[in-house]
Amino acid sequence: MYFRKLMKGDGQKLHALVAQCPPLDTNSAYLNFLQCTHFADTSVAVESHSQLCGAITGYYQPEAPDTLFVWQVAVAQAARGKGLAKKMLCHLVDAGLGGGLKFIETTITRDNRVSWALFEGLADYYQVSLTSNIWLDQSEHFAGLHDSEYLVRIGPFNSPLGISP
Repeated sequence: MYFRKLMKGDGQKLHALVAQCPPLDTNSAYLNFLQCTHFADTSVAVESHSQLCGAITGYYQPEAPDTLFVWQVAVAQAARGKGLAKKMLCHLVDAGLGGGLKFIETTITRDNRVSWALFEGLADYYQVSLTSNIWLDQSEHFAGLHDSEYLVRIGPFNSPLGISP
């Protein structure tokens, strides 16, 4: 397995990977193309045997340039149970620390136990705090058709630890 940036040619691969990772919402192939080009520096891909087996898409928020918003974390079924999601997140944190990364934010539905465990584990690993509050309410923003999304904030990160998970 090797870690690299997402590239223009990964758009369809990313789209297919996310589609096999419920409960992730699939995005348009066009958005995945944009994630692989415009947000390549704030995302990571993992390849094994020429296959995309993991990816995280994210971006720095214009109003908070020290905050990386993690859009999605996707790991292929065959690569699960090996800590790949945490390794990808640590890769992004460690890469961002030299550029002023202080916080990571993401949204998670209350019932997504896997994502909660992943981000709680990241906060524990870096020994930083995790806070959460409702951000997009089910009835107000999704007409009851999608669970409420909680905004999760992790940090502040201070300096590289120089160790890997």
